[in-house]
Formats: sequence, C-alpha cells, structure tokens
Amino acid sequence: MSDGETISFPSFHERAAELTDSDLARIRLAEATRQLVLDSFMSTSPLEDVEEAIALIAQALDKVNAPNGVPGSAASESHFSDRSPFYGAMNPLSMPMEMGQDSSIGEFGAVIGRATFTEPYEGPPGHVHGGFIAAAFDEVLGMAQSFTGRPGMTGKLSVTYRSPTPLHTKIEFRGWVEKVDGRKIFAKGQSFNGDTLCAEAEALFLSMPVEMMDRLRKGRDLSGPPQS
Repeated sequence: MSDGETISFPSFHERAAELTDSDLARIRLAEATRQLVLDSFMSTSPLEDVEEAIALIAQALDKVNAPNGVPGSAASESHFSDRSPFYGAMNPLSMPMEMGQDSSIGEFGAVIGRATFTEPYEGPPGHVHGGFIAAAFDEVLGMAQSFTGRPGMTGKLSVTYRSPTPLHTKIEFRGWVEKVDGRKIFAKGQSFNGDTLCAEAEALFLSMPVEMMDRLRKGRDLSGPPQS
C-alpha cells in the first residue's frame, strides 16, 4: 500500500456478521430503554409510583452490571451499524433511523435516512431541536461519503434551516457526494417533511490514511467502567 492510500470505508457502516442471540437481546434491551426514556419524560404518574419505578430501575441496573459478564458481548463493542447513535438498533439513544440507498443520485449514490423524533428531541414547541437535525445530517452524509471508498471524518458541517421540523412525523434525510478533491470529500444533503423542505446541509470530510484509522481503532477501549 502506497503512502496516502486509503482503506475501504463502507465496511465501517455495514455489518457483515449475523446477529447472535446476545445481540438480539441487546436490541430488545435498547428498545425497552428507549421506551423508558420517552415514557418517563411524558409520565404524569403519582409520586409513589415514580419512587417505585426508580427502585425497579435500580434493580435493572444491578442486572446489566452483573460481574459475571461475557467479555466482548457489550453493545458498545458491537459493529458501528449496531451501536450508531442514530441508526444503531443496540443504542438506546438512536431513533433508530432507517437507512437506505438511492443509486440514481450523484456519482456514488445517495443515502436516505428516515427518522421520527419524539418529545425528548424537542426544541421549539412541537418541533425538533436544531442540534439533533445537524447530528442526523452528519450521520447521513458520513455514510454517503463512505461510498467513495475513503475513510473520512467530518471537517466542517453547515446547516441551513428552511422550515420547522415537526415531532411524531417521519422526516426523510438525503445525503450525497458532490465532488472529491484529493483528501477532501464534499457532500450535500436535504431533509423533508413530506414535500416540505425542512433543512439543507453542506459538509466537508477529510479522508484519512490507513495508519490514522488504525490508531483510532487501537485507542478505543470500552472495557471496564468509565473513568472519572
């Protein structure tokens, strides 16, 4: 491999191995946690029920932090497509966003991401916080630029908000590569509520040599509890 040559990047977004029974359990755990986040946020339960719920959650935490665990089975150690904060089924922070591809758009094809945001993502009353919209664009455009075969990271992201993005409505994000100039990968995106344009995005990604990607992978240590 010559200096400056990059490795294939799409595998970062595409999980090749089949899901195990443990993986499927992690997905169900994420689904339950996701529902807990929404329901606890919207709850009008009386104080005594909230206190009981807190005690039950403490019991659940004891279970998921049991000392007799299986090394390497944590959702945080899974493939990016399963742990992504936007479309990872094992990540309770994700919607999860539904990801697809439209090969008819641009030189490399476009990524189509569909997400329904709920109250925990609210900014303006009844609408999505702009920061989550920007993050969703980063995820969709990041996957789109990977189709170039270059491992790139976001160098710059600019979002123009055209109309408020409503909650409880399926929002479609589209992202595609506009051009490639050496290490620079330029991408664009749009988001829609039906036919209404909600936002537009432009991003610059910088492809990395294989050595840098290897350093990032080797420096990622999720074993053990987080250090304070």
